[in-house]
Amino acid sequence: MPKTAASTALSRFRVLDLSRVRAGPTCVRQLADWGADVIKIETPPGVDDKEGMGGPRLGPDFQNLHRNKRSLTLNLKSADGVAIFKKLAAGADVAVENYRPDVKFRLGIDYATMRAVNPKLVYASISGYGEDGPYRARAGFDQIAQGMGGLMSITGLPGQGPVRAGIAVADSSAGLYAALGILVALLEREQSGEGQWVQCSLLHAQIAMLDFQAARFLIKGEVPGQAGNDHPTSIPTGVFPTSDGYINIAAAGQAIWERVARVLGHAEWIEDTEFADNALRSKNRVRVNALISEVTKSRASAEWITLLNKAGVPSGPIYKVDEMFDDPQVQHLGVAGNIHSPQLGDIRLITQPVSLSRTPSCLKTATPALGEHTDEILRELGFGDADIADLRKRDVV
Repeated sequence: MPKTAASTALSRFRVLDLSRVRAGPTCVRQLADWGADVIKIETPPGVDDKEGMGGPRLGPDFQNLHRNKRSLTLNLKSADGVAIFKKLAAGADVAVENYRPDVKFRLGIDYATMRAVNPKLVYASISGYGEDGPYRARAGFDQIAQGMGGLMSITGLPGQGPVRAGIAVADSSAGLYAALGILVALLEREQSGEGQWVQCSLLHAQIAMLDFQAARFLIKGEVPGQAGNDHPTSIPTGVFPTSDGYINIAAAGQAIWERVARVLGHAEWIEDTEFADNALRSKNRVRVNALISEVTKSRASAEWITLLNKAGVPSGPIYKVDEMFDDPQVQHLGVAGNIHSPQLGDIRLITQPVSLSRTPSCLKTATPALGEHTDEILRELGFGDADIADLRKRDVV
């Protein structure tokens, strides 16, 4: 039965997904959610138990990463398995892998080899440190990239020591950058008629995500440090106590600072020479924050959020995850979507944060069972029932 696409936007493309864990699957999920025919290639049961990386198949993480895909089991350590992969690749548009850089060469499915099979193939590799260089052979891991990429040195309260971010920033950003690279390569292919090798690493992606913090060093020689809940350069922007919890206030720029002073009932702060501009407010951030905190403690969070936003001052609650999903704006945006899983029943997953007016993305199919579409895909390649039975008998699929 042909795959039902999650969108018509990318439905003309076929993607071979060799990726595991998070960075690669994050990349491919973008393509699957926009309707590409994604074939997730996995190791047949019992062939190599060490290949089962990425958490329990029926767990939340795996289900969230692998929706809208089909699953084919294929033993790439066998000659017949590689031959089937090459047959698939001959008619595919994209292949994505995040093995260690040497593995694809050992398997005989590296870019140069696959380009000979299909010159139009866009081949994407996501690695820990890059496809070459002194750290090429090292295994990539999100927290290691967070540390090497500078993020942990600027996260957390001043003086408390390095702190990892609460999400897999390096993995997720590498996956998103790789997906962007794939789409750029597909657009370029419309002119040249040729595919190319798209490369992205956790380390480079993490450093790119530092953005203005990295630019501060490259352009001005400033080494950013930990700023805790304060914005590194724009004060007052941070977390402030209320009578029943905490809120965020973001007063970037002189105009918003003056609104803060007035709505909090202290217009005299505007004339304070220690707060005359952003540089001085940053220098005197301890005093600024203390003065604001004394006022914000007098009312409840919801009351302050209403007053501040009405005055044109960005402010918002600090939710736990369950509270976040209950927020009316979050619900209005459709952040969580419903889908039916044959194994788990009706579940909810995170939807695409980007909306398109004519070709929207949707949650069309739940994460497939291991090898759920093996026979279907092999028949599409021309294999008969006897051929498939023989491949199964020999642990090729």
